[in-house]
Amino acid sequence: MANSIAAGAELSCCFAAYSRNSHNKPNPTKTLLQKGEINGFSSRFPLLSVSSNKVQPRRVENSGHMFAVSKSSSFGRLTYKDAGVDIDAGSELVKRIAKMAPGIGGFGGLFPLGDSFLVAGTDGVGTKLKLAFETGIHDTIGIDLVAMSVNDIVTSGAKPLFFLDYFATSHLDVDLAEKVIKGIVDGCQQSDCALLGGETAEMPDFYAEGEYDLSGFAVGIVKKDSVIDGKNIVAGDVLIGLPSSGVHSNGFSLVRRVLARSGLSLEDQLPGDAITLGEALMAPTVIYVKQVLDIISKGGVKGIAHITGGGFTDNIPRVFPKGLGAVIYDNSWEIPPVFKWIQQAGKIENSEMRRTFNMGIGLVLVVSQEASHKILDGANGAYKAYRIGEVVNGEGVAYH
Repeated sequence: MANSIAAGAELSCCFAAYSRNSHNKPNPTKTLLQKGEINGFSSRFPLLSVSSNKVQPRRVENSGHMFAVSKSSSFGRLTYKDAGVDIDAGSELVKRIAKMAPGIGGFGGLFPLGDSFLVAGTDGVGTKLKLAFETGIHDTIGIDLVAMSVNDIVTSGAKPLFFLDYFATSHLDVDLAEKVIKGIVDGCQQSDCALLGGETAEMPDFYAEGEYDLSGFAVGIVKKDSVIDGKNIVAGDVLIGLPSSGVHSNGFSLVRRVLARSGLSLEDQLPGDAITLGEALMAPTVIYVKQVLDIISKGGVKGIAHITGGGFTDNIPRVFPKGLGAVIYDNSWEIPPVFKWIQQAGKIENSEMRRTFNMGIGLVLVVSQEASHKILDGANGAYKAYRIGEVVNGEGVAYH
């Protein structure tokens, strides 16, 4: 969600002077660099190529998938704001920055270059890192890092070209860093882009011993006449959802608060599933690039929303022209067990779940009626896709 702030709070724009860090992470200052630079690129990965009228939202308390949460008392119910993340404050910051740097607000920033646009996105993985430290699972967190940027830029129809990362730690553990970077390489392979370079920073006394921070950015390209910008979306268009692998990389400040309240550990079995909580929560973010570019090539895709911080509530409307909203069909996809556990253990209301988490749908395509049939019928087991809603006159997101 590269050019706005919502739950998971991130911001990026093509005006570097107004860039901000994300996800309630420390904002590391460049110091004590653990690398040399050659022509502006990291010597850690010198040119390493890896190719291969208004709709009012309606709360549905018993949808078959979402859980009913009693309204008789607010005692014990958790919200994202309780966990330290204020979505509304982030949205206000975006509005203020937009006055200084008009044009921000999309998932990726577009820069004109001849008959094409370069499309860029930047992000981190937020407090999911805390769970990486606790579980010792470090070889997939790099996939999350790449995914958060490349999934943003592909919403414009752009093919990712390259990715660069930033790894900062108190004292460099080479073996651990290698595991993290292996995940970044895997993510680049999955998105068919080059890992062009990176930066490693040792910052004594800044991070806790054994901990690190990650961020990165991706740049892609799309022809100007092929940009997907949502301008042609009309009422009656179809919303197609592509499934997520779980929580992906947003909402972990709330997840960790729920985990602490639940009395369970990361080694305990996830209720309703055969895996541990740690395994479910650390499942790497799905990289949708190849699948989405293939679907786009078949025509009829008018808009794409990456469902990150802000969930359906905030992200889907971002791709609509003014005056349009969405109706989401309840029971149109299976919500993964991890979200059911989060909601029950945290006593979280449906509206809060939908504004914080992806709820099992990581990317939403807005397509014409005709194209929807081709996309849904053409999967042939190659991928899963669900008809989850439609575009309507009005604004906002309603659930029926």
